[in-house]
Amino acid sequence: MNGTVLRIGIFVALVALLGLAEWCWPQHRSDPCRLRRWPINLGLGALNALCVRVLLPWLAVDAAIWASAHEVGVLHSLQLPMWLTVTISVIALDLVVYWQHRIMHAVGWLWRLHRVHHTGLALDVSSGVRFHPLEILLSMLIKIVAVITLGPPAVAVLGFEILLSSFALFTHANLRLPERLDTVLRWLIVTPDMHRIHHSVLRTEHDSNYGFHVSWWDRIFGSYKVEPAGGRRDMRIGLTQFRSERDQQFLSLLVQPTRLESATS
Repeated sequence: MNGTVLRIGIFVALVALLGLAEWCWPQHRSDPCRLRRWPINLGLGALNALCVRVLLPWLAVDAAIWASAHEVGVLHSLQLPMWLTVTISVIALDLVVYWQHRIMHAVGWLWRLHRVHHTGLALDVSSGVRFHPLEILLSMLIKIVAVITLGPPAVAVLGFEILLSSFALFTHANLRLPERLDTVLRWLIVTPDMHRIHHSVLRTEHDSNYGFHVSWWDRIFGSYKVEPAGGRRDMRIGLTQFRSERDQQFLSLLVQPTRLESATS
């Protein structure tokens, strides 16, 4: 099956499944109306996919195919078993994305791109695709460079990309998990409640829990936060300076990076 078709199929299935799960078992019931939020978030996701396809000659998987054909990258010189090569590839790419995420918060102009993702006043599965197109283009370029440097097999890159988009949907879902299950899962993967802290209005909280798939990078590099200061139920989502209805409109989000207000108040 074509990799793009597979990714789209899994994406659509997860949006439908997680959207239904949110309806049945929501963690927070006071979120703004889906009918206003979903078209904007999903519209950004569609625009991002179009921009990547039209403006970039390669995707990360294409870079992996090229690197394999030309035996470029660190892993090609190690002669490891395929299962180990795939495992190392996925872990290494996840680490790259973790640090990319941290740098997006630390560098002013990068934060202005990334804060489009943080200005949503509520989280649900659609928030997993709420990114500015320039951030998505930059992210793909970073992954292409990482793939050429590392030299992972194309199947590992495809698997990583599917994991990345799938976990973006899962970790942003407004989904109630049993507290014990959430506590256990956090030792291995990022859960919705763990990632929700990353969307707190407080800088000390949204500068934490950067992980996408696995939770151990935050533990290893000291960015893990267990609970928000005000408790899970009362934590405010978003950023203080982008809370009006106009700020949440589609065109406003596209031009938001040009606004120079304090990014982390």
